[in-house]
Amino acid sequence: MSKDLRIRSKAISEDARRAPNRAMLRAVGFKDEDFKKPMIGIAGTWSEVTPCNIHIDQLAIRAKKGVSEAGGAPLIFNTITVSDGISMGTDGMRYSLPSRDVIADSIETVVGAENLDAYVAVGGCDKNMPGCMIAIARSEVPALFVYGGTISPGYHNGKKLDIVSVFEGVGQYNAGKITREELNDIECHACPGAGSCGGMYTANTMASAIEALGMSLPGSSSNPAESPNKLDDCYKAGQAAYHLLEKGIYPKDIMTKKAFENAITVVMALGGSTNAVLHLLAIAHSVEVDLDLDDFDRIQKKVPHLADLKPSGKYVMEDLHEIGGIPAVMKLLLEEGYLHGDCLTVTGKTIAENLADAPSLKEGQDIIQPVSKPLREAGPLVILKGNLAPSGALAKVSGVKVTRHTGPAKVFDTEEEATQAVMNNEIVDGDVLVIRYEGPKGGPGMPEMLSLSAILVGKGLGESVALLTDGRFSGGTHGLVVGHIAPEAQVGGPIALLQTGDEVTIDSVAQEITMNVSADELERRREDWIAPPLHNKGVLGKYARLVSCSSKGAVTDLFEEAEQKVPVKK
Repeated sequence: MSKDLRIRSKAISEDARRAPNRAMLRAVGFKDEDFKKPMIGIAGTWSEVTPCNIHIDQLAIRAKKGVSEAGGAPLIFNTITVSDGISMGTDGMRYSLPSRDVIADSIETVVGAENLDAYVAVGGCDKNMPGCMIAIARSEVPALFVYGGTISPGYHNGKKLDIVSVFEGVGQYNAGKITREELNDIECHACPGAGSCGGMYTANTMASAIEALGMSLPGSSSNPAESPNKLDDCYKAGQAAYHLLEKGIYPKDIMTKKAFENAITVVMALGGSTNAVLHLLAIAHSVEVDLDLDDFDRIQKKVPHLADLKPSGKYVMEDLHEIGGIPAVMKLLLEEGYLHGDCLTVTGKTIAENLADAPSLKEGQDIIQPVSKPLREAGPLVILKGNLAPSGALAKVSGVKVTRHTGPAKVFDTEEEATQAVMNNEIVDGDVLVIRYEGPKGGPGMPEMLSLSAILVGKGLGESVALLTDGRFSGGTHGLVVGHIAPEAQVGGPIALLQTGDEVTIDSVAQEITMNVSADELERRREDWIAPPLHNKGVLGKYARLVSCSSKGAVTDLFEEAEQKVPVKK
């Protein structure tokens, strides 16, 4: 070993007073020689509660082997995950976004408490991926992320299926388009094994963004979960953690403003999940990079949408893997001048150096369109502002033919009430369906609305009914939807003052979201408005009091904002 890499663990390894500390480590397998090595953690997210993470125990073991053979002393530890797909449409979805912060806090806690010198984080589902990255951004030790990988598509009657096929099947069944037996067949065939939801939904979007950010190894974001390539990703990640220590490369050296611009560029080109905006804002906040909605807006205007991927397209991540994966997409974007090639990555090389020998997109493929003939000339994640969302809102317009919609609001204070109205055919063409008090504080937890948005699509209302919320949408959502409306209803945002029958306009070209209600009338309504009481128990109660506005990433350590008093009913 050319230099002592025990940047933190030396506090345990050398001092005679730390003999009790070493005794504990000997109980888990450490020998004399291990105390001369850097202690490198593997933060696993293995769990049986979701297919996204069911295989991560084996991936963590593989990463451990990589650390050991590189020369480190590896230690696996675990953190939680929750399944968005299983909690969707239930009260359980309120725990989804807060789990991101629980995960980040738990990893940061173990890394700090155990004096680890570096670590690998292995994530597989929507919130544990940004949770891992927030922890990496906070932890002042070398670290990198490795993705558990995408699920393979299911098949039924010769058609590829994924989890969104089932959500939309519920709407089709409600509309009488398929039988109960057909819905059951779709349910039974949609998820054939381990891995994250297969389209360009939140997990695959964040994996792609993290690779573009430079924080995971080239190609690892598109290698499928159940493949030898994925095991190899994890082994190499273990080795890379050791090499980052040798080179003295820290997360703050990689996650620069330009690196975040690369990540946003890749998300726009792929037509990724709206959740990427929330998560990239939060990761940037944790690494003290100044990133805001204006950056997304600026990049959206110049980056074309190229990828024909689900939910608005027809292909899945495994298809993209087969034509060259994320490295081939990034190579195209670099050649066309959309990426900063000089950004450092966890390989110790720059983006341009990593991509120099990467294969180009396979000849004859039609998944990634040429820059000269994009699916859309600008990115599909569009920031909207107006008197309904002064701090911003977010629409995903890929595959949506309607660019302007004006209609009467039908306002609900819960997703369940709105869902019942849709299932009872009370929502009709032209309506603007509004669900409020579902923001970060009001939800609490800013739940996703995939269940309802998919029912609208399944019933044939995906582009004739606009769905607005201060909550979120899944990466699997498509249609005429607007989320992240800020300020949220709970803190007195204008959405709290909206009433059924008010005329609302959404214009994705002008990037406006407005209600046809005068300022004087809004002020009169505000005088009568009283905030509902905040959730007052456990993790959701803590979250509701700490969480920031969605336009700032819904982070829980923006303390000045959290300490502002929120009015509550007495």
